[in-house]
Amino acid sequence: LSATWFASNERATATATALNFNQIGIAVAFLVGGHMAKNEVGIHDYFGLITLLCAATAIGTLVQFREKPPTPPSYSEIEKLVKGEKEPPFLESVKRLFGTPGFSLPLAAFICSISITNIVGTFIDEVMERGGITDQLGIDLAGAGFELAILLGGIIIGGYVDETKKYKPVTLACLAATMFFVIPLGLTDHMLGNEPVLLVAALLGLGLSCGPIQPINAELAVDVTYPSDETAVESVQQVGGNLVSALMVPVAEWALNQDYEFLQNIRPLDSDIRGDVLLLFTVAAVTIVYFNTFDAPLRRTMADAASEEEAEARMEAIDVSSAVSKEDSVPELIER
Repeated sequence: LSATWFASNERATATATALNFNQIGIAVAFLVGGHMAKNEVGIHDYFGLITLLCAATAIGTLVQFREKPPTPPSYSEIEKLVKGEKEPPFLESVKRLFGTPGFSLPLAAFICSISITNIVGTFIDEVMERGGITDQLGIDLAGAGFELAILLGGIIIGGYVDETKKYKPVTLACLAATMFFVIPLGLTDHMLGNEPVLLVAALLGLGLSCGPIQPINAELAVDVTYPSDETAVESVQQVGGNLVSALMVPVAEWALNQDYEFLQNIRPLDSDIRGDVLLLFTVAAVTIVYFNTFDAPLRRTMADAASEEEAEARMEAIDVSSAVSKEDSVPELIER
């Protein structure tokens, strides 16, 4: 959808908005679901509400949906249209993707991001309770804030990437920030005790930094594999990310109860850290080392840039020819 409807300097923002707006549904579920689904009757009412909202959304989509805009929004899309590029069968597309240099790195970053956000969201109750936030409303608000931070971070950082095309440095910075913000979610300083404010701040920081990795690397994967099937790219990333998340959940659940104490002999620094946080930190650390090796050409960006330069050259030639064709004196032409 981003490639079909949005220009080259809008795609990352569009992808971030569409992809991370899923988090709005999760945020609403924290608030509405947490309030309604307290007993069997409440659960039935909750599912009834979901059914009505889904029906309204389906009808709205059916009425308003259009396949494509009147004209392609970018030079790369025009090029695909002129060349008659057709999407091959899905399995063939997947084989091509994994055979393209550079595809596996944004895939790894995408999987890292979705795994961390999914696991933190799944165990949000345990994360909040260990930091001293035990009332359900506080937990629900923190969870909703985390999901909203993911969306906001994606839009802001995605907009920056749209303008600069700095996929690699932005992804590395987001991964480094993810490593920084994930630690307070399971770290307890024995001298300070629980710090709910620090915990919530770290949770929001994690959402702002980890969430944007997904849409940015969805666009990066499409960029390096151009003119690939964009749907196949996103399908591989989503399946891979959710599969790894599902496999990591039981590991994270076991690690929740593992407690590691360090600096025991230094009273002000005597602390302990939970195993699930160490797991997420390790995933981010391994990903940042691997992603740092990225060195693939941005094929779609190059196609857009080349077409823009060619179009500008043609416009300049037209301007010069029209200027010379006018019955002006030589000094007037020189001045012009």
